[in-house]
Amino acid sequence: QVQLVESGGGLVQPGGSLTLSCAASGRAFNMYAMGWFRQAPGKEREIVAGINWSGGTTYYGDFVKGRFLISRDNARNMVYLQMNRLRPEDTAVYYCAAAERSAATMIGNDYHYWGQGTQVTVSS
Repeated sequence: QVQLVESGGGLVQPGGSLTLSCAASGRAFNMYAMGWFRQAPGKEREIVAGINWSGGTTYYGDFVKGRFLISRDNARNMVYLQMNRLRPEDTAVYYCAAAERSAATMIGNDYHYWGQGTQVTVSS
């Protein structure tokens, strides 16, 4: 089992940048594929990005369009989401998730463990 704690959310102006962090505790972090999801008020949860066990394969939601970067540091049990050129429509609670598989996945049901989320608000 793995526990996940997100940090780094906050208020940022449109066009700005923010980096989210996810600290994982528990056994064998490098056995898990990891992902970032988000959920805005009144909307369904959607995948933002996924990364495989080694960090060598990444996937992104269509709306990312080259603005975000997912990465991981297995030595530190950390996953990151660097977000650039933020837009008001990026406002949401962002969740870190872990899947009991090595290959990256963009399917929410593949993920077994979830963090509590961190709020990102993009507004002037």
